[in-house]
Amino acid sequence: MSAPIPQPGILGITPYKGGDSSVPGVSEVHKLSSNESPLGPSPRAIAAYRNLAGELHRYPDGASADLRQTLGEHYGLDPERIVCSNGSDEMIGLLMAAYAGVGDEIVYSQHGFLMYPIAAKVHGVTAVAAPEKNLSTDVDALLAAVTPKTKIVFLANPNNPTGTYTPASEVKRLRDGLPADVLLVIDAAYAEYVTRNDYSAGAELVDAGENTVMTRTFSKIHGLAALRVGWTYAPASIAGVLNRVRGPFNVNAPAQAAAVAALQDAAHVEAARQHNDLWLPKLTEGIKALGLEVPPSVGNFILIRFGEAPKDAAAANAFLTGRGLILRGVAPYGLGDCLRMTIGTKDENLKVLAALKDFVSA
Repeated sequence: MSAPIPQPGILGITPYKGGDSSVPGVSEVHKLSSNESPLGPSPRAIAAYRNLAGELHRYPDGASADLRQTLGEHYGLDPERIVCSNGSDEMIGLLMAAYAGVGDEIVYSQHGFLMYPIAAKVHGVTAVAAPEKNLSTDVDALLAAVTPKTKIVFLANPNNPTGTYTPASEVKRLRDGLPADVLLVIDAAYAEYVTRNDYSAGAELVDAGENTVMTRTFSKIHGLAALRVGWTYAPASIAGVLNRVRGPFNVNAPAQAAAVAALQDAAHVEAARQHNDLWLPKLTEGIKALGLEVPPSVGNFILIRFGEAPKDAAAANAFLTGRGLILRGVAPYGLGDCLRMTIGTKDENLKVLAALKDFVSA
């Protein structure tokens, strides 16, 4: 008997696995594995979502017009050049489908987001990882990895899971060094958390030419991860292409309404940023004081590097989950000696510090 055969390479894909949210045998758990906002969504976003409960039989606005208009006003961007998506994950796939195919290559940084190589394999594209320096993107290495087959370069800025960022001057140098027909995708999912003077999410590079796009998300500081709302700012020609390849109703109506309301609640966003500004350095210093390595992060998470067995990352993970503290193992990123921790609530952060102290001293 025969059966349908998938395209070459599909069965070689290791499916993306999100952060765990439960621990067998542990009733009270604290999920710090998915970089979700500890403050949750804006009350305005919750109300807007609920207000759509009686309209679930209606199709959403396929153009996400209100959301694009609100985004444009909020960030000072042209709404006609904004394309909304079912999370930025969908947009990564759309860009791959539109601009790369079998026999082509994409380039990304060594410890970049796993969805880049996964999306590449789906479309028969070869993913090339450029080496990093000190867990940071190396622009020279990215440029050196570009060949005549390269169609897209993905830059996560800040990068997940390392938490490091690429200064605006270096991003511009990357863009200037790429061939004009190579698309640069700046994935700025954590941009709202960054307060460094030399950082930019990349909108000015989008405006400067025809070969750069910036992707963003409502899953992080806005606390709408469950609704899957992403958006992209692009040159008009690329926005036109994306609107041709995306699904006609790819962002549902309650998600659009909640995202609009979230953008309008500046106080909630600022509270989330201030919470992160308080606890990011506290956790970093507190964990480093235990003798563990914590690379500098500008996101809402930190990377914790452990030593050799029996005090390695796997042992730490088992110890922490036994106390209901769920961090993220990042071995698929080539960081098997590390765990990634989301900045949680005050109570969660203190519990992790106490548990790590017990772990390293046991």
